[in-house]
Amino acid sequence: MKISVELTFTPLHDDFEPPIIDFIKKLRESGFTTKETPLSTQVYGEYDEVMTLLTKEVKIAFEAIEKGLMYIKIVKSDLSTYEPNF
Repeated sequence: MKISVELTFTPLHDDFEPPIIDFIKKLRESGFTTKETPLSTQVYGEYDEVMTLLTKEVKIAFEAIEKGLMYIKIVKSDLSTYEPNF
């Protein structure tokens, strides 16, 4: 089953950019289709494979920070080619 995942990683401390950059680089290197905006990163692929990646990489990202939030939205559909039509 294909999914689309939107992630927003928010470390709650100073010097927050390095953990975010490391997290995004790992997602880019995963081989999944990824898209980035100033507010979030999206990952598209098969459910089991994407969730396996996220389980590993979210844990690593959390271990790199003292406190933080990870907002995750999951849609059951591949929206990687979505284009607004309005």
